[in-house]
Amino acid sequence: MKVMLRKNCQDHLVVYVAKKDLEEEVVKEEITEAGKVFTLANGWELSIPLLEEPIKLPQTIEAKRLN
Repeated sequence: MKVMLRKNCQDHLVVYVAKKDLEEEVVKEEITEAGKVFTLANGWELSIPLLEEPIKLPQTIEAKRLN
């Protein structure tokens, strides 16, 4: 699914999923061999392919929901 990454006014990373009209803050990031796993405030885990550091925001990317 396509998601948009951006920073909110408190400088926290936020994920927006347009198809679900969902916007949630990232509460945890894990680095894996395939990329990063973001855990959202609602409990969703999204697998994101490796991103260039520092992350250029806002950015739309392809993500996979793990749970």
